[in-house]
Amino acid sequence: MIKKLVIVFVALIAFQIYGQEGTASPYSFYGLGNQKFKGTVENRSMGGISVFIDSIHVNLRNPASYATKNLQAFNGESRPVKFAIGGSHNSIKLKTDTSTESTSSTTFDYIALAIPMGRFGFGFGLLPNTSVGYKLESLNNDGAIQNRFRGEGGVNKAFLGLGYRLADGLSIGVDAHYNFGNIQNSIVEYQYDNGVPTIYQSRESNRSDLSGLNFNFGVSYNRKITNKLELSATATYSPESTITSKNNRSIETISTSTTGQEYVNDSVEIDLESLGQAETELILPSIFTVGLGVGAPRKWFVGAEYLFQNTSNLRRPISSSAPPNRPTHKDASTISVGGFFIPDYRSLNNYFKRTVYRAGFRYEDTGLNINSEAIKEFGISFGVGLPLSGGISSANVGFEIGKRGTTNNNLIQENFINLQLSLSLGDRWFQKRKYN
Repeated sequence: MIKKLVIVFVALIAFQIYGQEGTASPYSFYGLGNQKFKGTVENRSMGGISVFIDSIHVNLRNPASYATKNLQAFNGESRPVKFAIGGSHNSIKLKTDTSTESTSSTTFDYIALAIPMGRFGFGFGLLPNTSVGYKLESLNNDGAIQNRFRGEGGVNKAFLGLGYRLADGLSIGVDAHYNFGNIQNSIVEYQYDNGVPTIYQSRESNRSDLSGLNFNFGVSYNRKITNKLELSATATYSPESTITSKNNRSIETISTSTTGQEYVNDSVEIDLESLGQAETELILPSIFTVGLGVGAPRKWFVGAEYLFQNTSNLRRPISSSAPPNRPTHKDASTISVGGFFIPDYRSLNNYFKRTVYRAGFRYEDTGLNINSEAIKEFGISFGVGLPLSGGISSANVGFEIGKRGTTNNNLIQENFINLQLSLSLGDRWFQKRKYN
């Protein structure tokens, strides 16, 4: 038990040491940033589906998963305490009609713990919700820089959940999410004298400190439909909620170096209180998902999931300047299909027959519409679950390739490659023995 906790601690420290910005996407300019995937490496490796729920993996997307059925063993039955920790490295190639650039980011993705208590189950953890990380420029009629936009930060999510098993195969649950974080953005306006940049430029700097509470409700149902096949169905719903934004703004005179480094010479704080903007409320849109799948237990599974997000009324944190491309928001949706295959989970002499092989794909309409172009995303994913000693723990590796956006109408297309790593650790704390 102590060894497993040490592994989790060391892995968390490693992700924090090597972590950079949570994203390097120019599309994180809009709204609260890029929406982070709320799920484990196991989910992401199957196209993002979360309809498969078992007793040895943490499922971050559906709180009903905390109340799974017991595992059978030679000396009794029990449900293990489950740990999960994961991170990822993202490589992005940014492409326009005239040029290409490359960037990357390494992030901590989640840490979570699920504890069984009779027919109940508890879960808690921490994961990022949205991420901001962009550097954008707009040009004037002479082809020189007119504005430079920069942003960083994002919203994190700490959650506490409760699941309850109503009957064999039917569970319900609820998560309480506390959202917190900050988003910082700046806009530099360049001035020229006969085509030559002046010594000093003007910069507006904004910071929004965000906090708020929302809930996620879930239900899970599975039953045998034949002697060998099992049907699984899930649904979750997060009602629309608000998040409080405490805002600060300053106007600064800056000078810039040849490398783009900015140095502040003078700064004036803006009285946002008198403008009614010192504290504002932003909307966290409602989210509804439904999933359906079928498989042979401990052998294979295939499923599909549909997600709908009401992002049409989304607003971004405070900023007095318009973005380089003013967006409109519509409702977002995602379709995911995926599954896994285990050659022989009972094999004693062939490790790779006990390995879990996962694959899937997803298609997402992000809800962003820029320059009359809908920003869409597509990804194909693969992964493996490598068994560790004890039979209920594993190391997981996931790989995803895909693209976001388009080069039409002077926009940017992102071609990305994501590598994900995680540990899924289980330990039997509570065990119902058959013999005394």
